[in-house]
Amino acid sequence: MNALDRARELLAAHPVVDGHNDLPWALRQQVAYDLDRCDIAADQSGAGLHTDLPRLRAGGVGAQFWSVYVRSDMSGDDAVSATLEQIDIVRQLTDRYAGDLRLALTADDVEAARSEGRIASLMGAEGGHSINCSLATLRSLHALGVRYMTLTHNDNIPWADSATDEPRAGGLTRFGEEVVREMNRLGMLVDLSHVSADTMRDAVRVSEAPVIFSHSSARAVCDHPRNVPDDVLASLPANGGVAMATFVPKFILPEAVAWTAAADENMRAHGFHHLDTTPEAMAVHQAFEASRPRPVATAATVADHLDHMREVAGVDHIGIGGDFDGTAFTPVDLADVAGYPNLIAELLRRGWSEADLAKLTWKNAVRVLRDAEAVARDVSSRRGPSVATIGALDG
Repeated sequence: MNALDRARELLAAHPVVDGHNDLPWALRQQVAYDLDRCDIAADQSGAGLHTDLPRLRAGGVGAQFWSVYVRSDMSGDDAVSATLEQIDIVRQLTDRYAGDLRLALTADDVEAARSEGRIASLMGAEGGHSINCSLATLRSLHALGVRYMTLTHNDNIPWADSATDEPRAGGLTRFGEEVVREMNRLGMLVDLSHVSADTMRDAVRVSEAPVIFSHSSARAVCDHPRNVPDDVLASLPANGGVAMATFVPKFILPEAVAWTAAADENMRAHGFHHLDTTPEAMAVHQAFEASRPRPVATAATVADHLDHMREVAGVDHIGIGGDFDGTAFTPVDLADVAGYPNLIAELLRRGWSEADLAKLTWKNAVRVLRDAEAVARDVSSRRGPSVATIGALDG
């Protein structure tokens, strides 16, 4: 049996729990949430999407964290409202495609979905701007089913520094630490993708529960601020957390960093947000690429990161978070959600055992969910909901 056939066989037994997919935002941008205009029961590659049900099945995906992301240039109640709209579309998807998708709120739900032959659908909020500095809003997102929150997106927020902004808080403020503690009490995973290295370190120090990186790779392999430094990776065994490697070329391929900066500037010069993946925006990207070919990442590029992350953090503390439909470009052989077998085949060829690959794809992520739930039961027995405010803690 060749490596690709072995990979598909392994994924049938231990499917992928993917940490981050931006299909909800793509549906907002492309069809204004009108699912009659975008039927993901059919192949949507012609519409420029990376994700649909046939390709999720082909890729061996058993659980997906759908990102209920809103752009970080949204703020205040506008950000909260947009996040609620994102949550609503995920729930519409799980209702409309109930034969394939099951809304999952717990590790037991994830396991049950797998036993039913459905894809567990979890939600993660991408950026603390989504709670508008309100712990009550955080609790409301959890009540609606959100099971992780990325503390920042691309810009600083009042209580935490982002990886891609100028440091202001020096990590987490006192209120930011209280957010982490309240997330622990709720059982909401603390996601440290997008945050500064100091924010990572502060959150690992404060958190009583395992943290995750829903879509970040190794900074030692590609020196981009979105990636995880080795000292933080090395802290994951004591914390119990999981770093989920992303596929975004500009975060994993050193040669792609400068090219992407130029491509982003070209997008802004044409009046588009640099993260825009609508057909009109992609036409601008493609014209730029025609004149200046982009460096191409492959599954081997991602495997280089996973090799390093396994060496530093250990095989019990790594996972996969592709960031499909949240990036304009993908590795050539990880073009969409059907591509996961290519990555697993590459790792098999590198000598990864099937037991280790089962941890990478399924077991580590499910264990982290279960551990966070156990911490929440303990913490909530000792303290009630926090009534702290940013004004009281940070002045």
